[in-house]
Amino acid sequence: MKLILLVAAFAALVIAGLVLESARLERFIALMPTGPAPDMAIGVIAAVALGCATWAVVRIAHAGRARSRRRALEASVRGDVSSGIRTRMLVARLNELRVSEKRAIKLAARYSIVADELGVAFWNGGRRPRRAMHFPWREVRNIRADSMIVGGAVVSVLVLRVRRGGTSVELPIILGAPRAGSYALSDAPFFAVVRSWKSMHRDALKAEGIEPPPITGAIPIIRSGQVHAAAP
Repeated sequence: MKLILLVAAFAALVIAGLVLESARLERFIALMPTGPAPDMAIGVIAAVALGCATWAVVRIAHAGRARSRRRALEASVRGDVSSGIRTRMLVARLNELRVSEKRAIKLAARYSIVADELGVAFWNGGRRPRRAMHFPWREVRNIRADSMIVGGAVVSVLVLRVRRGGTSVELPIILGAPRAGSYALSDAPFFAVVRSWKSMHRDALKAEGIEPPPITGAIPIIRSGQVHAAAP
């Protein structure tokens, strides 16, 4: 809340400064060879400053909501709480697995995932988390680590294969670091989550008398350059 107030105060100061220094801005713009009218230029600058401040407030609010949800889940569940980064592919595939859910499945930009002895659950909300979807371990067929390209970068992905109601779908989950401003989880922290989920999955299946799936590793990425190099 304090950060939101600080950003709002900064935006107000920027706009006030533009108003107070309008005469100086007009003289500066008049010296330029071509360009919009001074009043229009000042309006554009003020609009850009206000837009940037609004965007910052929204991002800070979303980050605070995600932190509140994570704290609430960590205080109320016994499993592992992870942060997830929403992708269109994940949301689309979650909706392919809808059976009893009346509404389309939606995820926050930064949602939470809880893996415990009962299964894997996706959560939205803030201080009062709301469960978006849950998969018991018996519906999970396989868990593996893989990679995918996002915005030109290769990121680590936890792939959860789920079978429900006759439909088998692979859910690509990009795990995010809990602190604000960070992006995809990778390296040792990422593989620690993968190993933890696999362990819980196997233990839950053994407890129900179900044969655990074979242990699988990451699928290597083959790029076009490697294919040409391997060709005779």
